[in-house]
Amino acid sequence: MSESGPRPAGTVLRAGGGTYDVSLDDGSTVEASIRGRLKLQARTGDRVVAGDRVRIAHHDDGAHTIESVEPRRSQLARRAPGRGAGRARIIVANVDQVVIVFAAAHPEPHLRMLDRFLVLAEANDLPARIVVNKTDLVAPGAIDAGWAPYRDAGYSVLGTSVVEQRGLHELREQLCTRESVLAGPSGVGKSSLLNAIEPGLGLRIGDVSAAVGKGRHTTVTAQLVPLGCGGFVVDTPGLRELGLWGVDDDALPTLFPEFRALADQCRFRNDCSHVHEPDCAVRAAVARGAIARARYDSYLAMREH
Repeated sequence: MSESGPRPAGTVLRAGGGTYDVSLDDGSTVEASIRGRLKLQARTGDRVVAGDRVRIAHHDDGAHTIESVEPRRSQLARRAPGRGAGRARIIVANVDQVVIVFAAAHPEPHLRMLDRFLVLAEANDLPARIVVNKTDLVAPGAIDAGWAPYRDAGYSVLGTSVVEQRGLHELREQLCTRESVLAGPSGVGKSSLLNAIEPGLGLRIGDVSAAVGKGRHTTVTAQLVPLGCGGFVVDTPGLRELGLWGVDDDALPTLFPEFRALADQCRFRNDCSHVHEPDCAVRAAVARGAIARARYDSYLAMREH
């Protein structure tokens, strides 16, 4: 199999089953496999993921291979689940922000999982936004009340409803001209939101299992979706567990913005774990209600695992 012509650059749109859809810079899209020698290179997590910038070789028999991967300017990594635990699973590469989508109801939001998403974004130096979808299923004002601790911590919280066309313009504005990853559990409506803000996509959507109250997977692999207003969004499969990667107990306190803001007021300043030390400003803030007890309890739970 001989190579012909130059090696054009492109961006990986989708990775799965050993093949990769790559959008070349000339506007064309090709299906490629990984060159044998690239498989032997040591990389963190998966060798090629959605969002990676790559160089492609075209061969005389019509096949395309990924010959090289450019260094990632950012990545979102989690601990691989199941038997793969102990290594990184890269969710996406080369994004500017993480947009974390949870449902207001159906399925009920598991906020400790949201906290883990936020910690992963902080650990990877990626700004995070929170989208609370399906607001039509809860009473007016529930979003402001129930999600206030996240606004107080400094995160943007946007309520959306595809049914009522609520918040869609604002979400589109947050995504336009940026490279974003849409992440969250199954069944919260990530693909429905993308279909609503980018008509014509036709992404598969699913429902929520009545038996377990959890979403069914419809997006089976991360896929990069170019936006008509510029930029792109990576739609990711819904996750039912989220293991932290690259986060140790010493770093964890710095990954909660509301803790970080008070660290220099602790007796032991940045060496305070906020668990047992005397004169801890964070624990004092929890006691008086300035920091949400649920967020602090989530922090303690992460330290235990």
